[in-house]
Parts: sequence; structure tokens; C-alpha cells
Amino acid sequence: MEQKRTAELTSAGLHLLAMGLMLCDHLWAMLFPAAQWLTWLGRIAFPIFAFMAVEGYFHTRNLRRYLLRLLVWALLSEIPFDLMYGGSMFYPYHQNVIWTLLLGLLLVALLEKIREFRPLLRWMASAGVVVLGFCLGYAAMIDYYGAGVLTVLTFYFFRQRNWKSFLGQLLCLYILNVELLGGYYTVVTVLGHEVEVVQQGMALLALLPIWLYRGRQGCRKTWFQYACYAFYPLHMLILVQIQRWMLG
Repeated sequence: MEQKRTAELTSAGLHLLAMGLMLCDHLWAMLFPAAQWLTWLGRIAFPIFAFMAVEGYFHTRNLRRYLLRLLVWALLSEIPFDLMYGGSMFYPYHQNVIWTLLLGLLLVALLEKIREFRPLLRWMASAGVVVLGFCLGYAAMIDYYGAGVLTVLTFYFFRQRNWKSFLGQLLCLYILNVELLGGYYTVVTVLGHEVEVVQQGMALLALLPIWLYRGRQGCRKTWFQYACYAFYPLHMLILVQIQRWMLG
């Protein structure tokens, strides 16, 4: 008898979910600032993108082409991002999230080279790469700053499907999002008690769909791959135009 498959998400499903959650966050930022629940949902998106970037690194047939593709879309997305984030075509004080993913993956490639070192030297060099990534994230003013780069590295260091990796991911995401990024607090009532919840802490919920992923790719069409990349700059341009129309 054929065994029943447990609930799982494919790579395509994860991408679509992350895109939808990102859209929620940008709808809040551009059109519906009073709908706080939209940005709460949006906090879940980036860890999924970071996880899928690392998966893409290890499953791509051509790493150079993969990294070059990220570079091209990072460049293409910069003006739409600047328009949405800074209100002008040139806003040098914050860069779009694809730069964060690209920098994280370049450091992953460096860490893979370091694996050939002797144990003590490997640990020291790996720690140096982590510090370098954190500093570069802030220096380059990329989206999510150093915490974003370390999120990518989190999913590199904890790639195994076991409870140790899950706890590692959970602990790192907590430190990066709640302790480091922090941000807005929201008061919620739990069993009659008011509790302050860090909005950015919603990012930890990304581990739920991530752990429903079992390595299946899903849709493998080339058009789908490029549609996922194109969604990022195109939806920002559309939101900018809608906002301008609404403001007259």
C-alpha cells in the first residue's frame, strides 16, 4: 500500500508564501498603515527567503550563474526599492533585500572553502566570517542590516533536519529578531494578562512552513523562476503608483 505523505510544502510553495507575506508588509507600508496585522504577517517573509536562498545555493547546477542572477535582480530592484522606501529614484541610505541574500550567499561560499581548514583554524575563520558579515550588513545599509546576513548564515550552519538544527534556528532567529532588531511592541491579552510582544518576533513563525518543506521543488518551469524574481521590483513599482494615485 502507498504510504500517505505528511503535510509538506514544495520550494515553489514556499516562494509563493513568502511573496504573499512580503506583499502584506508592503501593503501596510504604502497603502494601509492602520492595518498592523499586515506588517505582523510580513515579518515572517524574510527568514523564508533566507532559507530558500541557502537551499538554492546547494541545489543549483551553476553557482556562478545563480549568484549573477541575484546580482542582476538586485540592480534591477534598487530603483523600485528606493522609490518605495525613500520616495526618490536614488536613496543611498538603504538597499533592497536581494543584496542581503547575495552577501549572505557569498559568505556561505567562503565558509564552504573554510571547511577544508583544520578544526581549530576552521572555527576561528568561521567566527571571523560571521563578524565580517554582521559588520558588512550595517556598513552597506542593506535590508535587515547585519541581522539579515546572519539569518542567511543561520540556515547554513543549521541545515540538518533534526531537533538540534531546529533549536539552533529557533535560538538564532530569536536573538536576531527579538534581541537585536527589536522594534515595535504590541500589547496582547493572554489568559487575562497583558503581555508585550515584539512585532519582529513574528519572524520565528517562519520555521513552521520551513519545517513542512521536504526538499521537493514543485513547479520547475523557467517562467515561474523568473516570475518570482520579477515580482519583487514589479510589485513595488505598482504600489508606488497606486500610492501616488491615492494621494492625488
